[in-house]
Amino acid sequence: MSDTEQQVEHVMVVPTLLFHEVGYFQGFNAEVEPYLKTLFDPNYISFRPRDTVEEDPSFKQLIPYCIFRHEGKIFYYTRGSKGGEQRLHSKRSIGIGGHISLEDDAKAGSTYREGMQREIDEEVAMDTKYTEECVGLINDDETEVGKVHLGIVHIFDLELPKVLPREESIIMTGFDSPEKLLQESDQFETWSQICLKGLFELS
Repeated sequence: MSDTEQQVEHVMVVPTLLFHEVGYFQGFNAEVEPYLKTLFDPNYISFRPRDTVEEDPSFKQLIPYCIFRHEGKIFYYTRGSKGGEQRLHSKRSIGIGGHISLEDDAKAGSTYREGMQREIDEEVAMDTKYTEECVGLINDDETEVGKVHLGIVHIFDLELPKVLPREESIIMTGFDSPEKLLQESDQFETWSQICLKGLFELS
């Protein structure tokens, strides 16, 4: 492997066709078990150069999307101009997360969970105990970003509302009720809108 190849981040992907086989959906899906069972099968997971798969909708990059909740209120922030994903700048968000990299060591048993924890630790300082649950998946084939990503949504229920930004790209943070955030949903990135509606909108 050349030095150039080593410098390219390799990220966790599954074939888009596999996702379709389990059951295609657009938007939010709370039926997580059949997807997690298949998508995390080592036979189907691979790590491919990020710059290539960002332009290749035949693969879905698996992205943990972590929502922090304290006494019913949801953590939110605005993505400043220093963030990595140009297509999401100045949008509000309720999700913390990112790509799972080949660099994420699976000593703790799961490369995915190692990567999820690394992404959280890079973006915020969470100084509280919590419980965590995987509550759904996001697929959005209506946007260029969405076509190549599949979001896996985790809710962290915090004992204390102690979440502080570690990155300059995370600004204007706070906690607010899902009802208030739903009223302002047009200010949020698409995945946050999908989560707010899928998890908190009363039908």
